[in-house]
Amino acid sequence: MPFQTILKFFQPKDKIFFSLFEEVAEAVNVMAKLLKEIVHTNDFDKRATLISQVEDLEHKNDDLTHKIFTELGKNFITPFDREDIHYLASSLDDIADYIYATAKKINFYKVNPNDPGIHKLAECIEESVETVKLAVFELRNMKNVDKIKAALVKVNSLENQADDIYDMSVHILFETQPDAKEVIKMKEVYQVMEKATDKCEDAANAIESIVIKYA
Repeated sequence: MPFQTILKFFQPKDKIFFSLFEEVAEAVNVMAKLLKEIVHTNDFDKRATLISQVEDLEHKNDDLTHKIFTELGKNFITPFDREDIHYLASSLDDIADYIYATAKKINFYKVNPNDPGIHKLAECIEESVETVKLAVFELRNMKNVDKIKAALVKVNSLENQADDIYDMSVHILFETQPDAKEVIKMKEVYQVMEKATDKCEDAANAIESIVIKYA
């Protein structure tokens, strides 16, 4: 086997992993924006169309995540620790799953998304995902570590805000909603949305681990 072929085999597949992570982060970012549009739309048919778009992106994200895991199995040398790559890929996939789960529950339960708690949580999700995306795109060159760290702090702060919004929304729900079925449905939607911000924090933690080791 020629030396150049051997050398190529041992070179880190930076472009492959970075490109895949960036594509995943972009897809999840679009999903978060669609979710915000969904919860601000009163038209049921329009909402169904938007949810279908979220579903397509969730499937695309599953395929991309599978590619990351496949590359992880194929490549002997990787740009970051294998555990960090797996953790970041899984966290981004989880964000997508919870965004899609939110959209599905709103649709299946016929929940009226014109609710302050749902709107605020959707804003937290959108901002958190956009901030995670920013940090992911900075990993390719790792030239602006302070920018990455600031993004991670912001994600953690948004997760704390989402916790507070969730608690207050559930409190108001119990105080003002007399229909037990509606309480159950709304609380479940709140929970799934709050969980999406938890997964954003998980992604931030994965990125922080990479920065600590390689910056």
